[in-house]
Amino acid sequence: SSPCEGGKGLFATKNIRKGETVFVERPVVSSQFLWNALYNYRACDHCLRALETAEENAQRLLGKSSLVLPHPEQCSIRKDLHQQCPRCQVTYCSAECRQAALEQYHQVLCLGPSRDDPTHPLNKLQEAWRNMHYPPETSSIMLMARMVATVKQAKDKEWWIKAFSQFCSKTANEEEEVVHKLLGDKFKGQLELLRLLFTEALYDEHLSRWFTPEGFRSLFALVGTNGQGIGTSSLSQWVHACDALDLPMLQREELDAFIDQLYKDIEKESGEFLNCEGSGLYVLQSCCNHSCIPNAETSFPENNFLLHLTALEDIEAGEEICISYLDCCQRERSRHSRNKILRENYLFTCSCPKCLAQADDADVTSDEEEEGEGETDDAELEDEMTDV
Repeated sequence: SSPCEGGKGLFATKNIRKGETVFVERPVVSSQFLWNALYNYRACDHCLRALETAEENAQRLLGKSSLVLPHPEQCSIRKDLHQQCPRCQVTYCSAECRQAALEQYHQVLCLGPSRDDPTHPLNKLQEAWRNMHYPPETSSIMLMARMVATVKQAKDKEWWIKAFSQFCSKTANEEEEVVHKLLGDKFKGQLELLRLLFTEALYDEHLSRWFTPEGFRSLFALVGTNGQGIGTSSLSQWVHACDALDLPMLQREELDAFIDQLYKDIEKESGEFLNCEGSGLYVLQSCCNHSCIPNAETSFPENNFLLHLTALEDIEAGEEICISYLDCCQRERSRHSRNKILRENYLFTCSCPKCLAQADDADVTSDEEEEGEGETDDAELEDEMTDV
């Protein structure tokens, strides 16, 4: 049940115990979502580490600047290390991230004094994207811009072009479906507008194929199909740290009650949008096939773009490592409902053991499921993708 026909898959080379980290992976390229950044979810422009302290994060999500968090020493944000690009003032969590961005793509993408100039080609491109792709976001045109900028800056351009070409590609019809899913019914005209703006901002003769209508659609579909959601949050980091504190029982109960109430209040104020969010391309993770009974899951416990794949079960040497592209609620639905979501979002039908065992079940969803059928939108898919 691969989204990548032609048989990619990831297999264990040794026995892996439940709870073990299978691997930690850095993306070849990543980018924060544009609306997320516009709404002041402040993140490192390179690794997406949250830049607000846990207290500032909670105050903003609550709309309440007087909130004080207990145990402030459990917040991991180091503001003394933050740095800005001296030319365009985008913020990084550290000198290392500023340097890494500069070496990989930022020389090409730095807006310098034009950061707030609406007529700058890169700003026109971002504005057009925001007007086509509203929250809940699942992708960003800037992921594609960083791919182009990376190749433009690279000494060994072929190495990078090859690196990007290992992400699975689709047929022309499937590419159209992905674009339709991301941009909606007027996708053909919108895709062409994006291509023209993309070309004006970034054209490069080494990559001329990426700027043709077919090549641009392929690039777009590659990012739409392989982009892995990334979520970071200084508040959730603080909560995890508080959970690990060794406290007397009464204090523990008080702290747990405080945190539970805090999340309820935040949900009333900000809904489900708690994290700094973006997406990235991960070579190993993109090889993992889907199963409705996964033996591994992805998360971002370091509060940045480093993806951790963790075993949910014992995995034997030679066994395939599978993740789920569905969230917990979606996985409990009928085979018909699960496959409807997978076909719409990932263009394949699942044949994992659970789906095969339910193959004779009626192809209709239960009544309650029919009711909820319309609710399986990108937001639900995103929830699973960006758990931190």
